[in-house]
Amino acid sequence: MRNVRRILLALAFTLATLAHAQGATIDCVTDAPATITFMGDPVGNAAEIERETVAAFNEACPHITVTIVSGPASASDLLANYLTMLEGQSGDIDVMRVDVIWPGILAENLVDLMPYFSDEELAAHFPGFIQNNIIGDKMAAIAFRLGAGMLYYRTDLLERYGFDGPPATWDELEGMARTIQEGERAEGNADFWGFVWQGNNYEGLTTNALEWQVSEGGGSIVSPAGDVEVANDATIRAFERAAGWVGTISPPGVVGYVEDDARGVWHAGNAAFMRNWPYAYSISFDSEAIGDVFDVAALPAGASGTSAAAMGGWSIGVNRYSANVDAAVAFAKYFASYDEQKRRAIRSSINPTIAALYQDADVIEAVPFFAGLDSVFMGATPRPSTVTGTRYNRVSTLYSTAVHSILTGGEDAETALTLLELDLESLLGN
Repeated sequence: MRNVRRILLALAFTLATLAHAQGATIDCVTDAPATITFMGDPVGNAAEIERETVAAFNEACPHITVTIVSGPASASDLLANYLTMLEGQSGDIDVMRVDVIWPGILAENLVDLMPYFSDEELAAHFPGFIQNNIIGDKMAAIAFRLGAGMLYYRTDLLERYGFDGPPATWDELEGMARTIQEGERAEGNADFWGFVWQGNNYEGLTTNALEWQVSEGGGSIVSPAGDVEVANDATIRAFERAAGWVGTISPPGVVGYVEDDARGVWHAGNAAFMRNWPYAYSISFDSEAIGDVFDVAALPAGASGTSAAAMGGWSIGVNRYSANVDAAVAFAKYFASYDEQKRRAIRSSINPTIAALYQDADVIEAVPFFAGLDSVFMGATPRPSTVTGTRYNRVSTLYSTAVHSILTGGEDAETALTLLELDLESLLGN
């Protein structure tokens, strides 16, 4: 099954590449000769994919030369580099990758892209990802890659232990994880755990905790109106439940896990369930332990009755201090175009921000799990980065630190969240 999957992916990618080379439409925007720099992604196979993008663009717009500068692997380090560069009003990097939580931080230093896109072009994208990039009346970036929290599960183990499908609620997940964990350990796998996720004190914990909080009906940290929403019964319940997972259905060390720590346990065949981003899907087929026996689903619902998936992803922005704004915009538009998003989806199961690609026959053939995911992304839960602007990093740090103290037993949930609410209100001037 795994080999068949790889053959299908290779065939789909070949066909997409041919179509890309023969029929892709590129709006060069300007005829003026220009050289621009793009801050590339050094992680995984992203660098190779971006080189292919640049080669196709350079061929279609030969008067524009795009050079790639490899950025740091850490998103925090990348943001720090941007802020240093922009503080000096430097145009050294013309085109910038922008994390979903950065538009409010970077907007004043980025070109307004709204005039360069038609209403129809913008309407093709999921509305939440367009709105996320609009600060005031300015569109600071255009989305090209999205993500949302998802539940990965072992299809073979659910069948073995008599479960008809993935859990619909967090209570069901707890029960299923416990049953499967006990069974697998009884069979001799002492390293097996029911559920792995991201519990380290960093942005990843903010996304996990936001999903728990929203699904339980506890609000969204800071509302769109600027009201702090953390010290309430629903959020207390959500975080007390998660604290109860540590050392029972989740490893004690999960409070130090980031994405690839959870994926390592999952790939080794030592977890029934995993919360992670879509990036983990295609590479999970490479695992000898679980490559043929896993699937994905929406995250479970809490007391609110709905599932919450934290919005993740990346956009492309243009430095306002660039000496070649029109050329940089041309590249940004191409990078986020239908053809490019389709190629990347087939090439590496990178989730598009254009809704129609989730019904595109070529994409669905290459990445079957995309089918139906448009409804998940249509309602993805944003972090409060737009409303908090330049203060978001501090908001997120306060939030993840409070949650981490609950998970590790440093403070009880009620105390930690009461103090958190006071800190957030002070920070935001409420």
